[in-house]
Parts: sequence; C-alpha cells; structure tokens
Amino acid sequence: MSITPKDLLHNKKDLNKNIAVENIDLSEVSIDDLVYNKKNYENYINLKSLLDCVSTCQISDAYNGISRRSGVIKELKPINKLRVWGRITTCVTNSDDWGTSALAIDESNYGDVLFIKTNNSDMSVWGELASTCAKKNGIKSTVIYGSVRDLDALYYMDYPIFACDYAPNAGSALGLGEINVDVDINGMTVCPGDFFYGDETGVVVIPQKLFKKVMIQTLAVKLKESNIIEDINQGKTLSQVVGLK
Repeated sequence: MSITPKDLLHNKKDLNKNIAVENIDLSEVSIDDLVYNKKNYENYINLKSLLDCVSTCQISDAYNGISRRSGVIKELKPINKLRVWGRITTCVTNSDDWGTSALAIDESNYGDVLFIKTNNSDMSVWGELASTCAKKNGIKSTVIYGSVRDLDALYYMDYPIFACDYAPNAGSALGLGEINVDVDINGMTVCPGDFFYGDETGVVVIPQKLFKKVMIQTLAVKLKESNIIEDINQGKTLSQVVGLK
C-alpha cells in the first residue's frame, strides 16, 4: 500500500502542542518523558504542557510541601533570562580547567542540562564557543556553579545559561575534572539524572526519585494559584482569599 503526503501529514506528531492546565494528565509520566522518544508522545506532551506554564517558584513550593526542602541553589542566577528544564549531566572541575567542560559536552545526552561545579569563580570555564558547541550537540542549557564569560554573546544566544558570576579570563584545556559524579553544593547533593528547572527567578533541582510526585504536586499548586487569581479578578482581596479576613 502506498503512503501519500496526506498520510504523512496526518501521522506527524505536533511536539509544540499544549494541553490546557486543567486537562493535564500526569498519571503515567516518568522522568524519562522529559525527552520525546517516538513512543511516549502523550506523556511527553502532558509533561511539557505543565513545565511550559509553571515556574521555579511553583516547583519549589511543591517540593517543599513534599520534602520540606526548597531545591533552590540561590547563588545561581539566570544570565540571559531563558526558561529551561531537563535531566542533569554533572561535571566537577577547577576554574583553571575549562577542558573538562568541553569533555562534558561530549558525554551529555540529548536534551540534558549540563551542570558544572568549579572550585571558585576566579576564572571562567564556559563562554560563547562552548555554548555554540553544546547547543549544536542537543544540550538544552548549561549551569555553572562558578563563572562564565563572553556575556556580549551569551545575552543574545538562544541557549539558557545560569551562573554564579562572570570573569573575562579563562584557564587551560586540562581535562582533569570528573563527569557524571555526585556534586555537593553547600550540603545539597546534585546527582546525574536529577531534574533541573530554571527561569528568570532562579533555579530548582529535584531528586529524580521524587520527580513524579513533585510534578503532580506542582500541577496542584498551579491550579490552586489559577483559582486564586480568578477570585482576585472577580473582586476579592488576597487577604480574603487566604482567609485572613
């Protein structure tokens, strides 16, 4: 049987489809559904629809309701104010060794967020060239617990960057660091495969074992806040809505 162009168009999956928040179904999703694999279309679209309409604030509130932890790494700030989410590939290196960052690009999976921790912010381990290569390789974003450079380029790139600081100087391509190891950030452990969400407000990291539970709670937070906004638009004050009056 021949396949016509019309058949191909009919069967093509719309990966930009968005489901109204009140219709999102997370009952079957897992952290693996963060990336479309040709077999998980419904789960991917439901999860993407949620993550496209929530914020770090709502995810942090949801995580706090489950674990009494915020998931926030407050030192990390958005460099170019772009929203991103995905699973984490980790990298640990010294600030004088940007070579490990280059190697980590090759080790990251498609759709991952590359999370790099350096020992200090004295020198940059990431800039325009690394961002260009990472984006070409299918990495969604880079997070540097340390310094970046080339802000004149990074500000305008369609590639989300989060960092603690910036510095114009870089070290050398030593390649002496480690990739895909657990990373300690002030007592908080970031593991390979954990979930990362970043936006204009900051970043949140969620352990992969709690991913589904936090996503379901995030949906509940989003729906609750949407109802509060509706009440305010109908004339109630915030103090009335939360029961202070």
